[in-house]
Amino acid sequence: MQKQNLSPQAGPLAGVRVLDLSSVVFGPLSSQVLADYGAEVIKIEAPAGDSTRYTGPALEHGMAAMFLGSNRSKKSVVLDLKTADAREALHALIATADVFMHSMRPQKLAKLGLDKDTLRTRYPRLVYVGLHGFGEDGPYAGLPAYDDVIQGMSGLADLMDRQTGEARYLPTIAADKTCGLVGAHAILAALFQRERTGEGCFVEVPMFETMVGFNLVEHFYGMHFNPPLSPPGYPRVMAASRRPYKTRDGYVCMMPYTDLHWQRFFTEVGEPVLATDARFVNQAARTSHIDELLGVLGRFVQLHDTAHWLEVCDRLEIPAAAVARLGDLPDDPHLKATDFFVSLEDDAMGEVRFPRSSVRMDGVQAPIGMPPRLGEHTVALLKEAGLTDAAIAALKSTKKET
Repeated sequence: MQKQNLSPQAGPLAGVRVLDLSSVVFGPLSSQVLADYGAEVIKIEAPAGDSTRYTGPALEHGMAAMFLGSNRSKKSVVLDLKTADAREALHALIATADVFMHSMRPQKLAKLGLDKDTLRTRYPRLVYVGLHGFGEDGPYAGLPAYDDVIQGMSGLADLMDRQTGEARYLPTIAADKTCGLVGAHAILAALFQRERTGEGCFVEVPMFETMVGFNLVEHFYGMHFNPPLSPPGYPRVMAASRRPYKTRDGYVCMMPYTDLHWQRFFTEVGEPVLATDARFVNQAARTSHIDELLGVLGRFVQLHDTAHWLEVCDRLEIPAAAVARLGDLPDDPHLKATDFFVSLEDDAMGEVRFPRSSVRMDGVQAPIGMPPRLGEHTVALLKEAGLTDAAIAALKSTKKET
């Protein structure tokens, strides 16, 4: 595990300043990607802080595991935007920013004078990013959205039901994380456009539409045509038998895919005639009979141990791997060799470990920094934006507006 100092170096987005009013995972993951690329990301937090600061194990109050996962290399400014003084302080920061991003419902921002029309008129070069649950021009606009809700609405739970007979969520926050990555590349596209035109734009990333599009890449299937040539759903990945295959001592992931793969596999297991079976003879036939095919595969796999199948697949050039346990990943030889996990030394918490960005540019990985303590950079950044010591002190004592 690589050790690294706490100061990230310049990257391709060096000089880009991002103000991030989002919370939980969707928005913070988007801005973390930008931070990995070298942007200065300033996390604007309410006095209580992002709720993920208090989710999961922690060595320090406000620095819990969930927060560490999507807030590395950022700065934190605390502003109570229910007060006029805090909103004016935020405007001082916005005047210095390239990107303003939020995950609040648009109607709430309008009450605070932080809606897109107001800010884009006042700051024409600003890239204004709305990370919403639903597109603003549809009947669901403004409704609250969380990962579980979007997984259900977008068809993910239905896919699980069709494969397993029970509607379930994926055991990962798939909607938040997928939409976070889409948000990051949309922001990058908007910044690139601004370099050409000199003007900012409004970027809208709705979770619902994003996840419907994500799910239908393969599952729109025969519905691409009018009239449809088949119901939605790619049979190969929905097959109930599509899962890691049980061996005599564990599990193995195997994926014979081409005609040649299957010919080699059936010959290896002493059943070459199956390669000419009408159900399995080519890609189209295998897709139509995928559950039967994978069932046959599983029955052969269970006869030997995992090491046997890894050797066979290596020899036959069939993609395969043993199932990895999450807790074993830091010791994976490939991840160790590529320095995927980074260990930082923090004065208060000691050694803190992170999985890093997988992206390399000219062979160089993005360095990372510690996630910020709540409000850690408030005074320094507001001073830099032109606020006086008295104005900053007043922010802490100003009463909320009624």
